[in-house]
Amino acid sequence: MSPIPFSSFSSLNRRALLGLGASAVVLSAARPVFAQGGDKPVRFILPISAGSGVDAIARAASVALGKALGQPVVIENLPGAGGITGTSAVIKAPPDGFTLGMVSNNHVINPSVFKKMPFDAIADITPISVVGATPLVLAVNPKLPAKNVKELVALLRAKPEGYNYASSGNGTIIHLAGEMFMDEAGVKARHIPYKGTGPMVTDMIAGQVEMGVVALPAVQPHLKSGALRAIGLCGPARSPAAPEIATIAEQGLPNYAVEGWFAVIGPPKMQPADVKRVHEAIVAAFAAPEVREAMDKQGNIVKPTSPEQAASYFRSEAARYAALVKKANVVLE
Repeated sequence: MSPIPFSSFSSLNRRALLGLGASAVVLSAARPVFAQGGDKPVRFILPISAGSGVDAIARAASVALGKALGQPVVIENLPGAGGITGTSAVIKAPPDGFTLGMVSNNHVINPSVFKKMPFDAIADITPISVVGATPLVLAVNPKLPAKNVKELVALLRAKPEGYNYASSGNGTIIHLAGEMFMDEAGVKARHIPYKGTGPMVTDMIAGQVEMGVVALPAVQPHLKSGALRAIGLCGPARSPAAPEIATIAEQGLPNYAVEGWFAVIGPPKMQPADVKRVHEAIVAAFAAPEVREAMDKQGNIVKPTSPEQAASYFRSEAARYAALVKKANVVLE
């Protein structure tokens, strides 16, 4: 199945990427958005751990988000089970617009990876917006004698399964982005899963593993210092934050395109009026100049979609990853 990257929503203007904080934060209200809300806080649930790459995005966007919502906002982390724990809390909440969540690629990957799911990732949510994406980059230890896709593919073909590639965990977008590269290039490498991006990058720098896909902002300092070498960007276009890095697609794998996107959802059966209010607040908040500037520095792509586009995107991404998970034979309990 051909990829439909987040960046393909070309009709939308560039905005600020929604990131929701790593720790509980209460934001003051500027004006009421929900007519009967009063001072009732809007609860935003982030189903990943503190210290993730989303933290910087959250800190850059949280103040503008609170002002745009016009309500006190509580942002909290509820990590666990690849995002299932936090998303379950969103789904079980009243559909009154006062509980929202942020999900990523894993939301639509999980149904194909886990044998059992406590909810339907498509039917049991209210899509509000796919807000933005973080560029991913295929990087290698500089001792590996490959400086581009052609040279890397040649190495892997010459020595099948003689090299390792790292990921932040089985069934994650980082894992599947690596699998997608191997599939598109027609090569093999041994997958080494880690518990998070931090230890993965540490071992890549140390040479314990030769390569891996990782978020560009997380490794840019290491690329600039020479501790790691970029083979290519995984998205459909070069990043303004690193225009010198060619995409994998332009280096001979035209069907390869994957990004780490983030989306805002609500509980099922939210009223259209509440969906509209929340969506408009998100768009307004992430149009703030200070947020756009922060996102540009981090290299994030920002194009908030409509609720209808988000729903369509979730479905297409779920089908895309289901095929890849089946091919990679990734199954978790």
